[in-house]
Amino acid sequence: MNEDGNGRPVTDELATGGVAARSPVGEAPGGPYPIGLMAILATAAMLFAAFTAALLVRRTGGDWARVELPPIVWVNAALLLASSAAVELGRRAVRRGALPLAAPRLATGGILGALFLAGQILAWRALAARGGFLPTNPYAAFFYMLSAVHGVHVLGGLGGLGWTLRRTIQGAYSPARHTGLTHAAIFWHFVGGVWIYLLVVLSTL
Repeated sequence: MNEDGNGRPVTDELATGGVAARSPVGEAPGGPYPIGLMAILATAAMLFAAFTAALLVRRTGGDWARVELPPIVWVNAALLLASSAAVELGRRAVRRGALPLAAPRLATGGILGALFLAGQILAWRALAARGGFLPTNPYAAFFYMLSAVHGVHVLGGLGGLGWTLRRTIQGAYSPARHTGLTHAAIFWHFVGGVWIYLLVVLSTL
């Protein structure tokens, strides 16, 4: 608590001119885990959990026939994990003040994420070539559905990475102010973790 020129008490926020008023757009303080981000992650997690439950029920049907997943799905997983690592390295570069290193690393993460999506299309084609068609094979149908829903989340994550990359190039982030970048990185790591989870589920059922 401080005092103004007349000896009257003022709050710390008023004494500093209002932190929120001086903070860059998207960089208001509030910690790395805001309610909005946590709600998005919780909603996505519940969505994939519901799909998993539906898969477990459906696999008890007499027409359930597992199709071997094409090897490219593991290549795609490696691309997404490498992308997550690149994004994290970019975020840490900002935190250390090594700002010139941040943008190239974030751009690398985005490129690898885009390659992941391209690889998923190739995986769909490879699965279809093995006889895993959407109307005739329940297992293949779940793979197409889960990978498509996950792909939508990847697209959203790429949008967030593109936004943070632009702000990084503009010099909006600093070791003390990089909340938006942290939020985008957290979501991107979540997307990568979900894909590994889905691969484990689909490979063991």
